Amino acid sequence: MNVGLTLYGDIDSRSGGFRYDRKLVEGLRRAGDTVDIVELPWRDYGRGLLDNASRRLREQLQVDVDVMLQDELAHPSLVRTNRHLSYPVVSVVHHLRASESRRLSPVYRAVERRYLETVDGAVCNSSATQGVVTGLGVDPESTVVAPPAGDRFAPDIDGETIDRRSRERPLQIVFVGTVTPRKGLTTLIDGLADSSTEAELTVVGRPADEAYIDTVRRRVRDHDLGERVRIAGELSDEALSATLRSSHVLAVPSQYEGFGIVYLEGMSFGLPAIASRAGGAAEVVADGETGILVDPDASDAVAAAIARFAADPDRLAAMGRAARRRYERHPDWTETTARVRRLLRTVLADEVPA
Repeated sequence: MNVGLTLYGDIDSRSGGFRYDRKLVEGLRRAGDTVDIVELPWRDYGRGLLDNASRRLREQLQVDVDVMLQDELAHPSLVRTNRHLSYPVVSVVHHLRASESRRLSPVYRAVERRYLETVDGAVCNSSATQGVVTGLGVDPESTVVAPPAGDRFAPDIDGETIDRRSRERPLQIVFVGTVTPRKGLTTLIDGLADSSTEAELTVVGRPADEAYIDTVRRRVRDHDLGERVRIAGELSDEALSATLRSSHVLAVPSQYEGFGIVYLEGMSFGLPAIASRAGGAAEVVADGETGILVDPDASDAVAAAIARFAADPDRLAAMGRAARRRYERHPDWTETTARVRRLLRTVLADEVPA
């Protein structure tokens, strides 16, 4: 197949969605397909919608492919543009804005619904995401769940190492993700303050905006946690691997996650997760077995989870071993790519006249 991939920004960017797109391209090429990448300039939402009147954008998308994959993140620029394209389109959906509780959610839902009306199929990173996509009108038969693999680090961690680490104190918690309000970092800090433990927190990730990171720092000061919270910023893979290896728990109590690949990456190190109950995280984190699920903004539930991990090393070790086993059972990129290729072939077959 001659496949295209359209996305905002640079495919070599480091976030989980871009890694998914990169691994999918690599898998398609290994399977013998050609892949052409169309990188569109980053847009805010309003500017992206204006792109739909751009003849230059339409010309940029007139490429010779059998089928075009589109990262759904770029949907503002494509919602009407897609109607002028000559090839079938399959959307790669990591995270829908319509899933979030935002002030403009009705607007996002309306625009994403119109965008999904223009596509011939959808690749979803979780069953939760698939449910939202089909709820917006996409035929379930035209979708596939193809989850990301969590093999970014693939560390060699055995049960004995997990058991030994679980008895070290103070409890080491790590947050990994873009530092945005949606990721629940202030909820985590409030929970840490209320947990009545000596647990320490390392925050790893790029700040999305300076105003929010100022809010985070102020929250740390207000709780007098300056000695127990380290804001490390963005780390290299080597440094992040070392941080995960020396931690006990990964905590990202997001308001919503389409999938939450970071939970799986933490599990590769034998780290149970404190994860969001909203969205697709529950497909990775089994509550009480490989981690603890909490409701969005529930700092009291976060505090209880931290206290539980800190007080019971045996339970922490058992959940860490279970987390590692869950990671080992998860589909790899070969299986994910195979699922996507089957959908692409189905879409192409439907395009061929009888």
